[in-house]
Amino acid sequence: MSEFNEERLHEALAMSTPSEVYLPSLRPYEGLPEVGYPFHDKDVPVTACGRICMHSKKINVSTVMAGQRLGIKEVDDGIWLVGFMTYDLGYLDLEQRTLQTIDNPFGTRLSRMS
Repeated sequence: MSEFNEERLHEALAMSTPSEVYLPSLRPYEGLPEVGYPFHDKDVPVTACGRICMHSKKINVSTVMAGQRLGIKEVDDGIWLVGFMTYDLGYLDLEQRTLQTIDNPFGTRLSRMS
């Protein structure tokens, strides 16, 4: 990594190294805002090991979401829609203890052209 950042010249950087052109951000990172889910039935925390606990059942979500709160809304008997901020992540099946993800919830949202 030090070779890449400090020794190797990069054509895209006008033959400079990344360490020569790097500038730290003027804005400090303050984390995510407090997330609320007014249109969901409840919100649940994701544990450090990436699980949510509902009705004494543990369901793996992702360690990427550890420490975050997810909104859940029951859409059918035992089937819950799981969301993070404004994104629907998938459907939780309490009986099978699984999360069926929705294809790329963070991808580009395209509107149909008429």
